[in-house]
Amino acid sequence: MAGLDDDRRAEPPRRPGDSHNDLGGTVHGPVVQAGAVHGGMHFSVAEPAAAAVVPWQLPPVPRMVNRVRELDALRRLRHGAGTVALLSGLPGVGKTTLALAWLHELGDTFPDGRLYADLRGHGTEQPALPTEILGGFLRGLGVPADQVPRATGEQLGLYRSLTAGRRLAVLLDDAATAAQVRPLLPAGANVTVVTSRSRLSGLLVDGVVPIHLEPLDRQAAVDLLAATMNDDRVRREPSQADELVELCARLPLAVQVAAARLAARPARPIGTMVRALADEQGRLHALALDGEHTVRAALDVSYRELPEVAALLYRGLGVHPGPDFGPAVAAAVLGPREEYDPDAATDVLEDLIDRNLITEAAEGRYRFHDLIRLHAVALMSARPGRERAETQRAVLDHYLATATLAEELLEPQHRSLARDYANPRIPRVEFTDGRAALAWLEQHRVTLLAALRTAAAVAELQALAWQLTDALWPLFLRGKYFDDARTAHELGLRAARECADPAAESRMLTSGGLCELSAGHHERALRMFADAAGVCADSGDSVGVARTRNYTGLALLRLGRLAEAAEAFREAEVRCRASGDVRPAALARFNQGDVALRSGRFDEAADHAWSAYADLTGVGDEYNAARAQVLIGRALLGSGRPAQADTYLGTALGVLREQHARAEAAHVLSALAESAERQGHPDRARELYTEALDLYEAMRTPAAEAVRTRLRGLDPPG
Repeated sequence: MAGLDDDRRAEPPRRPGDSHNDLGGTVHGPVVQAGAVHGGMHFSVAEPAAAAVVPWQLPPVPRMVNRVRELDALRRLRHGAGTVALLSGLPGVGKTTLALAWLHELGDTFPDGRLYADLRGHGTEQPALPTEILGGFLRGLGVPADQVPRATGEQLGLYRSLTAGRRLAVLLDDAATAAQVRPLLPAGANVTVVTSRSRLSGLLVDGVVPIHLEPLDRQAAVDLLAATMNDDRVRREPSQADELVELCARLPLAVQVAAARLAARPARPIGTMVRALADEQGRLHALALDGEHTVRAALDVSYRELPEVAALLYRGLGVHPGPDFGPAVAAAVLGPREEYDPDAATDVLEDLIDRNLITEAAEGRYRFHDLIRLHAVALMSARPGRERAETQRAVLDHYLATATLAEELLEPQHRSLARDYANPRIPRVEFTDGRAALAWLEQHRVTLLAALRTAAAVAELQALAWQLTDALWPLFLRGKYFDDARTAHELGLRAARECADPAAESRMLTSGGLCELSAGHHERALRMFADAAGVCADSGDSVGVARTRNYTGLALLRLGRLAEAAEAFREAEVRCRASGDVRPAALARFNQGDVALRSGRFDEAADHAWSAYADLTGVGDEYNAARAQVLIGRALLGSGRPAQADTYLGTALGVLREQHARAEAAHVLSALAESAERQGHPDRARELYTEALDLYEAMRTPAAEAVRTRLRGLDPPG
């Protein structure tokens, strides 16, 4: 201080009028000291940036395998002004890894550096604020910490000024919303990659290029497993490796966790981990590594961020029995909260899609990724028992109500037994016609059978189990799913007996017996019909006894016991007509015609068929009326009138195709082919036989071999 005082005392005295200025205290930034100044003066202060600073904030690239398609999509991006790519996908699918791999490979294309920010969009911490990230970016670009503006708007302006003239690559990792991303996009000819568990649809209107990541293909997942384990166990146990990555759902995070656990135990075979993951209930627990980087933890974070109604739907879908679901199922899960409204439920489903917690399997159909489904199941398992039971009943009631509607359209005469719903307002899929109804049954066959097995396993849902079996009769009848039909009717019969319901028990025996007949198990069917007759007799159901005589006749007919079959059919017709049961009486008459046809009495067969056709048409049974026309056509064919036969067969074929009755349509095609043979048209016969064979083979029925024999008997094409 003494020196400074001496300097001041040494200054010469100022004279009046002298110009001067003083500078004191702490000063930052440029300073101009001058005396008198004349003329126009311009001062320019450079932005507080250090041009020599080249930031490289990217983390190292984790191990990545075979993201060729996604990398190609990134490489095709034009590196023009403001190029932005959005990588989205479910937790653990490898979004950050892909982004880092691409940004590292850009090399000198962006020589001014790489900026990186973890936006903490999904985690226990609060999402990062723009001012926090902008401050880090500005310091990375060379702005001294004490010169970074405090106001967000000033930070944003400075950030854009500094990036406008540079060639930078920026990674905004784990974004929560589009609003969080927008202020962080650089100006100028830079490239930005955003990663998020959500699809961030709001960014797409800004020209952002979306790239959605799915789990790895099988070979890529196996390659990742081998690379992470870094030994030869994958080579020694290839089938076990394949199974392991499938149990991990080919999700990179899950594969690497499983591989890391195996790598820590080099003497342990891969099959040990396969067995550990085979148990669905414990799979997520097994995919943990020192309590960190687990699939369960990643999904827990996503679940905690859901709005209440989305969380309700997410965990509620954990009780869904099949691979995919539609808005009506979601409406059933949400229940009165959303007024059982499929449109409102669709909005919630779309929210879950945006968050990559479900995917769109097809138009109007959704599904879980395998490990996410297990997470939803685990969440629902931890809920109170009443919530689980009510949600499960709502989902199963939806399938029962929709299958019953299909039954009413396809087999209105069959729809005669009760249906019990926990809530009559339960949503169901509506159909425009029988074709749409049958298509729905076919599409949801796996789910419907899973729903049936679920109901059969719950003591309180036994009535639902046999009712769902009953409702699926049109599917079994037309689709000829013999194994499914046997399984369903065994479960349904057990459930009907648990309910002590003789009408239900008889129905399970007769409809199950008819399926056994179609599958060629005639003796088994005969026993089931006998059991059904006993149940009806014991309960005083005379109509049921009469109907079972008709079914018994069918089994006898298939066994070649024609005389016994004819007697059973006659008895059934008499009893049914006496009780005013017109349709079963008509079917018994039809069956008598079948006996006559097999016995070579073609005129008698046609007479029976005409009588049955009239009655069946009168009660609106188009399907069986068409079968009566087929019988008429076969009788005409047998009596040497193939041209006339073609008229009836062709008309019946059109009806049966409309009803998706594939087995019956194949029978008609075979008859038309035989008619073509008799009329000297081998090429036409070959065409019809081939079409019939395709249908039989699709249904895996024994009738296919007979058609192959007929085809081999035709002259080879010229």
